[in-house]
Amino acid sequence: MDETDKQRLEHEELTLALLHCRAEVARLQAREQLFSTLLGSVNAVLWAFDWDAQRVIYVSPAYERIFGRPAELLLAGYEQWRNAIYPDDLDYAAESFAQVLQSGAVEAREYRIIRGDGELRWLSDKCFVSRESPDGEVHVIVGIAEDITEKKQLEGELHRLATTDVLTQSSNRRHFFECAQREFEQAREYGSPLAFLLLDLDDFKQINDRYGHQMGDQVLQRLAYTGASTLRRGDLFGRIGGEEFAALFPRCEPALALQIAERLQRDVRRLNFSHAGQSFQLTLSQGLTHLRPSDQRLDDLYARADAAMYRAKSQGKNQIVVD
Repeated sequence: MDETDKQRLEHEELTLALLHCRAEVARLQAREQLFSTLLGSVNAVLWAFDWDAQRVIYVSPAYERIFGRPAELLLAGYEQWRNAIYPDDLDYAAESFAQVLQSGAVEAREYRIIRGDGELRWLSDKCFVSRESPDGEVHVIVGIAEDITEKKQLEGELHRLATTDVLTQSSNRRHFFECAQREFEQAREYGSPLAFLLLDLDDFKQINDRYGHQMGDQVLQRLAYTGASTLRRGDLFGRIGGEEFAALFPRCEPALALQIAERLQRDVRRLNFSHAGQSFQLTLSQGLTHLRPSDQRLDDLYARADAAMYRAKSQGKNQIVVD
């Protein structure tokens, strides 16, 4: 092979090598573009954190969409992430993040953030140790932060539907007695006072028959609002029957419980209703009782309050009977 053939062969080999390199570069660019497209379509923030340097070394494009803040600022300083966390959740977020050093992974970690535009959002932020040095020191922690605001809102709505009376927006019977049972157990354990009140709207059937069920619904709604407004913070109030409501007063001495019941009686009497040129007012029959050393069950209080309420009915209504 003469010199000319050698040069031609070398040129051909170089050309093939260049073509191969160009093809490889194009393939890598295509893969990078695909990877970027996939990251951009994921509605979660992928992130990597250098524990030694205490800084974020990578964050996916979804960060700006979910946090409403520039990624450049976060990469420049980890405080950008911390400053976005809702103040009440900051301690929990920091403590749960540090747990990854002992456990290697943190799966259940939910907290709230404040977006750049001021909107409050919920995050589920999972993280795990990606790399350790030979001596066991952590170098990089990676994680995924998912926006779960809609899920939290749905959970809240489901809880509201499960615990709230649809018409009056007060606690329903089941939720009221579940909460009352917890208060009863605490009162017995610590020897604190507890009062139980039952109230029934007088002559409600006549209201429905004379003014219609729509007016009857309005009456129950205003009665429930008045009851909730009259009680103290921490008291329980709920609708446990058609026109029957119950209240529980934790850490409430008998004299104060009676004052609350009397105030409720007055506030309800002040309510005025009008229908087709006719006006009317409401009265209540109430039965009030208190925790006794002999009470072993919440039902003991409920039974006494119920009996007292029916005595109020039989004695002429519009009154409070204490047992």
